[in-house]
Amino acid sequence: MPSHDRLEELLATWLPRQRWFAGKGREITEVSFVADARLVAGDPGLRHAIVSVRQGPPGNPDAEHYYYQLLLGFRHELPGRLEYASIGLVDGMHIYDAAHDPDLTRSLLTGMAEGADVAALRFRTVPGQRIDTDLTSLASPAEQSNTSLVYGDAYICKLFRRLTPGVNPDLEISLALSRSGSKHIPELYGWIETVLDGESTTLAMLSEYLRTATDGWRLATTSVRDLYAEADLHAYEVGGDFAGEAERLGAATATVHRELAEAFGVTSISAADVHAMAGRMLTRLDEARAAIPDLNPYVDRIAAAFDDLGKHDGPLAVQRIHGDYHLGQVMRTEVGWVLLDFEGEPARPLAARRAPAHPLRDVAGMLRSFEYAVRYLLTGPAAALFADDPAHDQREYRSHEWADRNRDAFCAGYTDAGGPDPYAHDVLLRAFEFDKAVYEVMYEARNRPSWLHVPLGSLARLTG
Repeated sequence: MPSHDRLEELLATWLPRQRWFAGKGREITEVSFVADARLVAGDPGLRHAIVSVRQGPPGNPDAEHYYYQLLLGFRHELPGRLEYASIGLVDGMHIYDAAHDPDLTRSLLTGMAEGADVAALRFRTVPGQRIDTDLTSLASPAEQSNTSLVYGDAYICKLFRRLTPGVNPDLEISLALSRSGSKHIPELYGWIETVLDGESTTLAMLSEYLRTATDGWRLATTSVRDLYAEADLHAYEVGGDFAGEAERLGAATATVHRELAEAFGVTSISAADVHAMAGRMLTRLDEARAAIPDLNPYVDRIAAAFDDLGKHDGPLAVQRIHGDYHLGQVMRTEVGWVLLDFEGEPARPLAARRAPAHPLRDVAGMLRSFEYAVRYLLTGPAAALFADDPAHDQREYRSHEWADRNRDAFCAGYTDAGGPDPYAHDVLLRAFEFDKAVYEVMYEARNRPSWLHVPLGSLARLTG
């Protein structure tokens, strides 16, 4: 294997070009190996590495510091099919991102199936499961913060690229719900872990691949497109009406919330804690207003909702929730809705992602996602489909109708399946929804400016 010094130089250039690298736009001042284990010997060879990446002024003890997980492949001759994954050439040896090499990634399945320990790596199988190791992987092009390997039609292995010491909430929750026999999550087969900074840390998890399922975002936006294609039909009259699915999704959400409460328990926070939570919402609003002037017309109404929450005068029940809930995190299978990706918002600290919260925070996230689905085609990047259509103003009205219909259906399904009635907790729900909208505005302004009109257009309606 080439020296770490030369590899660290190559990685400092290669890492910022990867879509899962979280520190784009900031100079890398140091890359150093903190773990290195050989998984496959020979040519091709595979090594598992964890690197520490520092960004900020050299020598500054407060410089940003993150861990990243790498699968490093080594070949004397790099096939053309792997050239796009190249990291560099050292001493006549090609180094590349081996997550894209099916000749090497089968070793991950084998390790989990055998429960192997390799150096500091621990490969594990979920008790009672059997893993088929005779499958070829394909790296999914859809991931951003992680990398997913699809093995045949059977499994999907999520590699957590940026690592935070500790058990990832996605594995923690999936294991708990698997033990309880939940029907609304993919089946879990195995995982990989190590010790990082003295804590057991999740590196990857292997789950059922839902080959025939369709994600909720695609189904919802197809319904919206069908609505806009009709000149004078209401949302309930269009063949692609989504309300029935929204209601069933609400019921599935309530069921999973109940299962999470049973698995992890329910606690409560005091009125003072709720007041502090409202204060944090106001702080985020102030930061967003300072950065994005387009938010100003809506600030007073949003702040009033946070102030109303701060007046809450009793304890509030909290529990483990999904934490980053939207239409892209759910799949419609032949037998019902399945919830995915319980790791929470990856940018938030691990402790915050594992902290109990009120389940209506998830409900608010899904209601925001309905708003995104309807406004994506109206004012977002896909608006060009209808840009020259004189019926645009009518579509604005009909978008409200679609959003309200599906919001109501989701909340009805959620309540009927035993969840707290969102409309009976309107102060809480409204605060959560506005807090999510403020986050969306900040996110779009920083990462996808062409999408900024989506949350802003929604706020114009919700604060009107």
